[in-house]
Amino acid sequence: NSNYTVWSSNTDNCIRGLPMNLAKGTVVKSLCGRDKNKYFYVLDKQGDYVLYCDGCVRKLEKPKRKKVKHVMVTRVKLQTETLQVNKHIEKALKSLNIMEE
Repeated sequence: NSNYTVWSSNTDNCIRGLPMNLAKGTVVKSLCGRDKNKYFYVLDKQGDYVLYCDGCVRKLEKPKRKKVKHVMVTRVKLQTETLQVNKHIEKALKSLNIMEE
C-alpha cells in the first residue's frame, strides 16, 4: 500500500505554473530561491501563493509560502490522509527518490 499516486513515472515531466493542479498533496519542484530544484508537498493554495513543506527542513508547523509562478507542478500526488506528521511526509518524498538523503 503506497502513500502516493504517480500520474507519470518521470517526475521531471513537470508543468510550470498550473494553479488548477495545485491541490493539497501535490508534489512541486521549487524553481528559485535557496530551495531551488528541491521537491515539496503542497499543504494549501492561497490566491497566487502556495504553502508547502518537506517534513525535514520545512516542517508542517512552519510551511514555506511561495508564488505559484516560482514552482513547477509534478505529476505526483501524495495521499493527504496518511501524511499528518513530518516524518511521514519526509519518508513519502524520499520513497519517490526525488528528495536528497
